[in-house]
Formats: sequence, C-alpha cells, structure tokens
Amino acid sequence: MIRLKGLEKVRSLALSIGLLMTASGCGNALYALAANSASTKVEEARELGAEQYATYDFYLATEHLEKAQTEASEADYSDAANLAEKAEEHADKAIRLAREAHRGAGR
Repeated sequence: MIRLKGLEKVRSLALSIGLLMTASGCGNALYALAANSASTKVEEARELGAEQYATYDFYLATEHLEKAQTEASEADYSDAANLAEKAEEHADKAIRLAREAHRGAGR
C-alpha cells in the first residue's frame, strides 16, 4: 500500500503540472499531461509484473510512450498526445491483466 500512496502523489503532481502548463498557454500542455499520466501507469504496470503477466499490452504501452516522446521532441504535440493516450490505455489493460494474474496465483 505504501507504493500506491507514492504513485498517487506522483499522479497528483503530474496533474498539477499539467494544469499549470495549460493555464500558462504552453502548446505542449496536453501532451505533457498525457505523457505524465501514461508514464505513471507504465511504471505501475512494471511494478505489478506486467512485463511477465501482460507482455503484449505492456510492450504496446512502452512503445507508444516512446514514440510519443519522439513526436514531442519534433514539436508534433497533437500526435504525441494521442500516442501518450494510447500508451495509457495499454498500460491500464496491462495493470488489469497483471492484477488478475496475481489474484489467480493467490498473491
């Protein structure tokens, strides 16, 4: 439970940063918010063992996040934000599958 509280703090910080950037009118604010959220979810999936229990979705999450970062570095923030959102969707699925695998194993 301690790890989850730490993740909640990271999510809260990421949300605050995203809102601050949106308020200041930064063009990459939506990307930053989506990327921070996706990154947090990917890390949570990793901690739950999704690399082993949800290999496909974990792989897709990390690849979409990496491509989002590449697009953002080229200032293509619209595509970057969309890719980051896809990364978060796959990370969410990987988290769900990893948790189900843990429950099935009696952990």
